[in-house]
Amino acid sequence: MLSDIEIAQSARLRDIQEVGKELGLGIDDLELYGRYKAKIGSNVWERVKERPNGKLIYTTAITATAAGEGKTCTAIGLVQALGRLGKKTIACLREPSLGPTFGIKGGAAGGGYAQVVPMEDINLHFTGDIHAVTTAHNLLAAIIDNHIVHGNELNIDPKRVLWRRVLDMNDRQLRNVVVGMGGPGDGVTRESGFDITVASEIMAILCLARDMDDLKIRLGRMLIGYTRDKQPVYARDLGVIGSLAVLLKDALKPNLVQTLEGQPAFIHGGPFANIAHGNNSVIATRLALKLTDYVVTEGGFAADLGAEKFFDIVHGYSGLTPDVAVLVASIRALNMHGGVPREQVAETNLEALAKGLSNLEKHIANLHKFGLPVVVAINRFPTDTEEELALVDEACQRLGVRSAISEVVAGGGPGGQELAEAVLAALDEDENKFQPLYDWNLPFKEKMDILAREIYGAEGVVYTTKAEQDIAALRDMGYGNLPLCVAKTQHSLSDNPMLKGAPKGWSLTVREVRASLGAGFLVPLTGDMMTMPGLPKAPAAARIDVDTHGTIVGLS
Repeated sequence: MLSDIEIAQSARLRDIQEVGKELGLGIDDLELYGRYKAKIGSNVWERVKERPNGKLIYTTAITATAAGEGKTCTAIGLVQALGRLGKKTIACLREPSLGPTFGIKGGAAGGGYAQVVPMEDINLHFTGDIHAVTTAHNLLAAIIDNHIVHGNELNIDPKRVLWRRVLDMNDRQLRNVVVGMGGPGDGVTRESGFDITVASEIMAILCLARDMDDLKIRLGRMLIGYTRDKQPVYARDLGVIGSLAVLLKDALKPNLVQTLEGQPAFIHGGPFANIAHGNNSVIATRLALKLTDYVVTEGGFAADLGAEKFFDIVHGYSGLTPDVAVLVASIRALNMHGGVPREQVAETNLEALAKGLSNLEKHIANLHKFGLPVVVAINRFPTDTEEELALVDEACQRLGVRSAISEVVAGGGPGGQELAEAVLAALDEDENKFQPLYDWNLPFKEKMDILAREIYGAEGVVYTTKAEQDIAALRDMGYGNLPLCVAKTQHSLSDNPMLKGAPKGWSLTVREVRASLGAGFLVPLTGDMMTMPGLPKAPAAARIDVDTHGTIVGLS
């Protein structure tokens, strides 16, 4: 089989104006970035906002493993399959970050014959949205330090500045830094650090804002630090919200591309789900629901991360309500959850597979807690046996959920037809009683306890002294009624990445709580979760190159 990039480069792409035409978009609605990419003008929403919504298909997965689950591939392949069945459909996905692209994960444009294209552009600089977020974030950081140097009228305490800097690259060396070193003209010396851009609160705001006015309001209420007498300081106090909005004005517009089989796809926004809320933009999904009959979106990592955050946070701010959940699993990943080492996941081991099914069962139970019908997509690999597939199917039948084999990576749209038919049947026949898991107005610790026990399977929550102080301060400031966006490892349902399956007999540790007041949520940091990832020993950057003709190789 050809590599992902070879498949993408051999595809015959449709002109993006033709793709837009299928959505009812004319040339005046598109801002072209060459022949195969475009942004959607802000005028379109006003024209279509009174139309009825299509169906929202939410794609999530079991807990991530090194063996691969195939969530993004499945979402894209499902769109291709629905298209082949004559359905008007669109994908709504997040933009890849350069950190994972050059790190360990690779790109995020799908794989095999289930991709969005142009793959190289989407995985690299694309239309510059992530760069715009980086620049806006770092402009605010520069303004804060400049304000302190030039008189500090707001009386900002340099030791209590919360606003760090960001970079769209994995660089562990920058997690903790000292800024302002040198002479008096070089600023005030203080400790700070860098986060990855997709963890920036501005990225979260971009993806939760309804329009430019809402964007500005959210930017203004970002908490950037405290005064020397411990009073909060907000971004609006520095008078630069207009400049931040100018940098983000084009990034706010959804990006239109296409699948390998020509169906439209919105790729917009890129927050990680382990350290942010992990879903594409409200603007893109809301618009897609007015333009098509079936919208397939996905949330980052497993159902305890991206999906939970969509249901409990995104829904609350946008009203977006899923109609069905597609839960992606693979035999290989389930084997790892059953204790099989990475090198042996392709070997048949029914005992380990049966043990690993505990992870699938827990995620199904979690999705049912939100009242959603569930379809399990079994992402088939060539090494999977009929015995293994039957064991997973039997588990799904026992739990009362539909299941379907997905072979979209090898077969594209035709390989997803069984899954597409199962999803359509669930939409037509299965009852949807969607509801969020908790009331935002509950006290912080009650909300955290609900998530820990109901979603992660913990026996309780342990708080460090720092976390207790953070919770008390935010409650006293009047922000205790915000939803929680838990920063947690993606490698386990627990806060310990080594615990696979569905761990029991453990307690969740919250070590600190950060306030993302502009985004509108509080961020409990659990375990050893970092907001700036590092590169692996053998990063993907070592395999990527470009030839004399400008053809990129090694990107995946």
